[in-house]
Amino acid sequence: MKLISFAVPSYNSEAYLRKCVDSLIPGGEEVEILIVDDGSTDSTPQIADQYERDHPGMIRAIHKENGGHGSAVNAGIENATGLFFKVVDSDDWVNPQSYAEILERLKELVEKGTIPDAFISNFVYEKEGVKKKKVMRFKRSFPVDRVFGWNEAGALHRGHYILMHSVMYRTQLLRECGLKLPEHTFYVDNIYVYEPLIFVNSLYYMDTNFYRYYIGRADQSVNEEVMIGRIDQQLFVNRRMIDFYCSHRPQIQRVRQLSRYMFLYLEVITCISEILLIKSGTGENLKKRDELLEYIKKRDFLLYLRLRYNATGEYLNLPGKGGRRLAVGGYSLLKRIYNFN
Repeated sequence: MKLISFAVPSYNSEAYLRKCVDSLIPGGEEVEILIVDDGSTDSTPQIADQYERDHPGMIRAIHKENGGHGSAVNAGIENATGLFFKVVDSDDWVNPQSYAEILERLKELVEKGTIPDAFISNFVYEKEGVKKKKVMRFKRSFPVDRVFGWNEAGALHRGHYILMHSVMYRTQLLRECGLKLPEHTFYVDNIYVYEPLIFVNSLYYMDTNFYRYYIGRADQSVNEEVMIGRIDQQLFVNRRMIDFYCSHRPQIQRVRQLSRYMFLYLEVITCISEILLIKSGTGENLKKRDELLEYIKKRDFLLYLRLRYNATGEYLNLPGKGGRRLAVGGYSLLKRIYNFN
């Protein structure tokens, strides 16, 4: 069995796909690389096919009708044969030294029979035009270089949460938990990380800067103006996370650290939704903000109170245009600190 199945969702990725795949090839026989061509109209399908011909047994080209990022990830999970499953977006890449270290560590864990449900490492914001890159690491929150459970995890602070870039799940866990991402929807990477967490009993954290998250293209889905233009998709993901949290509260609350973390993750996504709606400045989007808050209130009044009346909620809930300006200012400060969007 391969140690890792890498899924590379690719839509019209001819300009950067090679850099991504070339960074994964050094894994050799220990990995498989699934290039999921999501109905591309450029030369992406031909590039994927050439890689498959050049690296038989390691690289597979999967061609499908366009269904969006979530659909491509679903196809990757369905076709994966590796012990662990990792998504690497086609405009991102991995660090070679860190890659080698992780593969060696995974081999050791397999030999010892101590295979965790989730393997976590650091990621780097490779923001265009920024010399000093922000590294998101977890050594203050998680034990390093050993298998641990949620009850041993320390606090994860607001704005410092596990993203798709930092986690590999055990492939079978993703299948057993029934994860199915929505099609034709952006921002589903949050669902990908969030929903399997309640099925994770064991984790492993390695303090190494593995994933390089490229950010800065004007057409990227996380570009702020693009996100505002696709705000309905952000809200769709936000509501699904709210529904999941409310529907699985007993499982979420089984361990205090897991419960706190899943609340904070939901809080961050809700905060982003609110800020984008406020920042757009339109009456229609301000109404959508009110509708989101009303949705939470009706779905779970206690959750609504927690989101509204903690530090972040109070900050966002300041009245009038002045309050909205302060909320947007705080968001801009976080952007400068973490180099996102």
